[in-house]
Amino acid sequence: MKGVTTQQGRETLNKFKMEAANEVGVNLKQGYNGDLTSREAGSVGGQMVKKMIDAYKTGSKQ
Repeated sequence: MKGVTTQQGRETLNKFKMEAANEVGVNLKQGYNGDLTSREAGSVGGQMVKKMIDAYKTGSKQ
């Protein structure tokens, strides 16, 4: 995770990623997730981006 410079930042981003994976029904685990398909991994990233855009539009900092 290039650009995340603090331990707290890494933990926050990991928590956000796990929440997004849960929302789209992807079984994401801590550590290596090489068993995920490209579609599953992309859906997690897409959900994260969607939530960030929604938060930006509403002005919240979740």
